[in-house]
Amino acid sequence: MRHLLYSVLLITLVLSCNSSKKEIPETHMYTNDLINETSPYLLQHAHNPVDWMAWNDTTLQKAKDEQKLMVISIGYAACHWCHVMERESFEDSTVAAVMNANFISVKVDREERPDVDQIYINAVTLMTGSAGWPLNVITLPDGRPVWGGTYFPKDQWKDALAKMQDIYTNDPQKLIDYATRLEEGIKSMDLIKLNTEDIDFSKYSTDEMVQKWSQSFDKTYGGYNRAPKFMMPNNYEFLLRYAVEKKDDALLKQVVLTLDNMAYGGVYDHIGGGFSRYSTDVKWHVPHFEKMLYDNAQLVSLYSNAYLVTKDEHYKEIVSETLDFIAREMTNNEGAFYSSLDADSENAAGELEEGSYYVYTKEELQKELGSDFDLFESYYNVNSFGKWEHGNYILIRNKTDKEILEKFSLTSEVLQKKKKEWNEKLYAYRNLRPKPRLDDKTLTSWNGLMIKGYVDAYKTFGEDNYLKAALKNANFISEKQLKKDGSLYHSYKDGKSTINGYLEDYAAVIQGYISLYEVTLDKQWIEKAKQLADYSFEYFFDEEKHMFYFTSKEDAALVSRNFEFRDNVIPASNSIMAKNLFVLSHHFDEQKFAKTAKQMLVNVEPEIEQYPAGFSNWLDLLANYQNKYYEVVIVGADAMEKTKEINKNYIPNKLIAGTIQPEKGALFEGRYVADETFIYVCVNNACRLPVTKTEKALEFIN
Repeated sequence: MRHLLYSVLLITLVLSCNSSKKEIPETHMYTNDLINETSPYLLQHAHNPVDWMAWNDTTLQKAKDEQKLMVISIGYAACHWCHVMERESFEDSTVAAVMNANFISVKVDREERPDVDQIYINAVTLMTGSAGWPLNVITLPDGRPVWGGTYFPKDQWKDALAKMQDIYTNDPQKLIDYATRLEEGIKSMDLIKLNTEDIDFSKYSTDEMVQKWSQSFDKTYGGYNRAPKFMMPNNYEFLLRYAVEKKDDALLKQVVLTLDNMAYGGVYDHIGGGFSRYSTDVKWHVPHFEKMLYDNAQLVSLYSNAYLVTKDEHYKEIVSETLDFIAREMTNNEGAFYSSLDADSENAAGELEEGSYYVYTKEELQKELGSDFDLFESYYNVNSFGKWEHGNYILIRNKTDKEILEKFSLTSEVLQKKKKEWNEKLYAYRNLRPKPRLDDKTLTSWNGLMIKGYVDAYKTFGEDNYLKAALKNANFISEKQLKKDGSLYHSYKDGKSTINGYLEDYAAVIQGYISLYEVTLDKQWIEKAKQLADYSFEYFFDEEKHMFYFTSKEDAALVSRNFEFRDNVIPASNSIMAKNLFVLSHHFDEQKFAKTAKQMLVNVEPEIEQYPAGFSNWLDLLANYQNKYYEVVIVGADAMEKTKEINKNYIPNKLIAGTIQPEKGALFEGRYVADETFIYVCVNNACRLPVTKTEKALEFIN
């Protein structure tokens, strides 16, 4: 009995010790000011030996007070080469000693502070001809840049620090003079002039422009004839529209080729759904493995719209799997969407390695799939076509389901069942590995894009869960990110809203709210959209240039206050805003909105001709002036049902407004008739006779 009691006490003691051990907080040799931040990217650097500080007034004043050069290092949580430079340089105590002795070191999350990022991206572009992340800049104490670049190996970084400090100590005027010249260049980069030319866009031809653009297309794998390959969803939204409206079969074929190969490629996660940020090669095989919310939001919209044109069931599958991924891994309990998943995760040795979560050896696949391996091997190219490095394979397709069915004498039902089983097995298997790190901050602008993605998917496929997700997020933004004074916050994490909103936040949320109104007919969303547009005019609009600044007039001044107007992986905030104003001008008969939208397009017209790929969202707006733009107004008890029927059609040149009861407003006055549901189709204030059948209304449009 004594031995039994002793054993029980011993076990209890061991369990108690183990329990206590779990409660002991992790200790670190170094901790800097970033420990007080919420950004996952900044927190990743909170235990570097570098005395990092966040970008804020206190830090900037410290640099001025101590008259020290600043190191401004900009990146984001999912950035692979940011992690590499951290590991090689910022975790090295010898490098830290140099930085701490001579510099005020500032870490910036580019997603939290796109305004700061843009200033120094422009600076490094002027200095070196190109820029990217990590972005590392040395500035004067007042923040004006004097040197910079992207990734630097440790020795080069130490050498650069030493040289810049030597110049600052012995010949500071040299740096001051250079900073002054560079400042002038930065201020000129994203400025735009008021274009007073009278342009009739209804007669403005884009045919030659698109023809020249098409010379850069990859006719084998789609996308552009270069590597790396970014998805550029707004490029293909416009090209899809152009191909349909112009009945350009060759261009439509090129768009479909691109969408097919992106969906077949390793850049798409065939097991877990969702797209990585870009492909490092021409065949969309090897991705840079981080997954960004903004890419997936826009690609959901693109594939949903492409389905309306092609009725390709694979596109439906891509949308479904991608939104499953968003719901499962990128959405919190409040309905807010997270920012990204990291490219890196821990490998078997416990070291961060790019892609280790997503790739497989042949032996792993054979073991997990058993007798199905031969079919899987052919379907996803576990061969020389799909091989990556270190004996790993990245799944990639180059055969259609029809080709696989014929080769293996299968039915479609059997293949779909097997694919489902493969996904379940391999998803469970890879989840035994350490997962990529999650950037769990919520960015208002990217959430606005995701609202539109969900709405576009709902329009096309009618899945109620898609609309529920869009509504939940829209309400989250209204309740948590919209202030009482009508302004927006930019970022949200752990119950805390931070950072005054940028133009991108207003533009994307307005766009999301407009799209939400057009499927719910709930007027609160179109009214909120107008309120945000009114606020944008008051705090962002430049009356002289007729464009919107990226930052509010309430924000502290940086090196320059610029306009973001060139479309990139995400459309420019000014192009989204111009399209919003065009649509809102119809909903509210607001001439100020209409005139501003057109003037904004006139302003960028000179650059569109030179580089149409950088202005594709503007070209989408231009198409509204070149073609009939339809106001489809549905009034009566069956308005919701008829709205759903119309939304099942690809009609990019239309807006929808509707109500089930008498309603005031420019589009509804005098149109309600009891016990009837009428559809009004109007163009330029000229309306067809109202009809009751959706098919008849569509005849007016098509």
